[in-house]
Amino acid sequence: MLNKLYVSARSLVRTPLNRLLNRIDPPVIVLIYHRVTTLPSDPDMLAVSPDNFRQQMRYLKETVPLVRFEDDWTKAVKPAICITFDDGYADNALEALPILEEVGVPATFFVSTGTIDTNQAFWWDELELIIIKNPNLPSSLTLNDNRSVITWPTGTLSGRQKFYQDIVQTMKNTSIKKRNDLLGQLRHWAGTGEEIAGTHRAMTVDELRLLAKNRWVTIGAHTVTHTRLSSLPPAAQAEEIAASKKQLEEWLGRGIKVFSYPFGRRCDYTKDTVGLCRGVGFAKAAANFAGQTHSWTDPYQIPRHLVRNWPLDTFTAKLREFWTR
Repeated sequence: MLNKLYVSARSLVRTPLNRLLNRIDPPVIVLIYHRVTTLPSDPDMLAVSPDNFRQQMRYLKETVPLVRFEDDWTKAVKPAICITFDDGYADNALEALPILEEVGVPATFFVSTGTIDTNQAFWWDELELIIIKNPNLPSSLTLNDNRSVITWPTGTLSGRQKFYQDIVQTMKNTSIKKRNDLLGQLRHWAGTGEEIAGTHRAMTVDELRLLAKNRWVTIGAHTVTHTRLSSLPPAAQAEEIAASKKQLEEWLGRGIKVFSYPFGRRCDYTKDTVGLCRGVGFAKAAANFAGQTHSWTDPYQIPRHLVRNWPLDTFTAKLREFWTR
């Protein structure tokens, strides 16, 4: 109760202060998307339907200046919005791009290179395919991570959903090797092989090139394996960051100047991460916590607001909140 009162009191102070700051220094609001497609199941709520996305883009095009992520925002004279995507799903090129081109909206796509041109699902999607969409699972699962043994009931859909949420958090906070070990245990338990991505697949190299050559598009890096960087030692972080940049540059034949942190909360990267991004030549890096970008904002910790599958009235209401948060 006391925590709720504190949050409410802080909001009452922050909202008028932000409005004042917005008059002094026009802000940029950065929106983060992941997918534009229609899915039968979307437990992480990453997909925005093409119809909702088109309405959102048309509204923005008609009402507010739109800027590119790599632009110098310190010279902005009006509040503006920037569109970004994370991960590199195929529907970014196949479904989002035609809408962006139709409406005339620039966007930056931050791409994890490890799944490009493969049939390998992103690890969170493979978890969904194994746990949520598989009707023939055993009634329980016991996982051994060499430190503890945990058992989950999986005989019901609600039990599998709870297990899915728990294991996603576990995998966010572990090393690449340990995550692969856990995935191996899950495949063995479920009686599956490595899941084919299907509707969850990443782009092919050809689709990435199609995306990159469009005049409305900027490509940025997003690591190789989409691992929480703060869970890695600095040397492993450096490899994830530099290797993704190098691979994209080889595929596209151009420099890659911007980056986004996987997951992107303040706890998901470190001061070392920020320094590594600066050191390899990135001009900006995107995070994933709410906020506005002003002239004084750290260019290596750009806040962003996550967009869900909102109809237009909800989207416009959320935007009004974003301008004062």
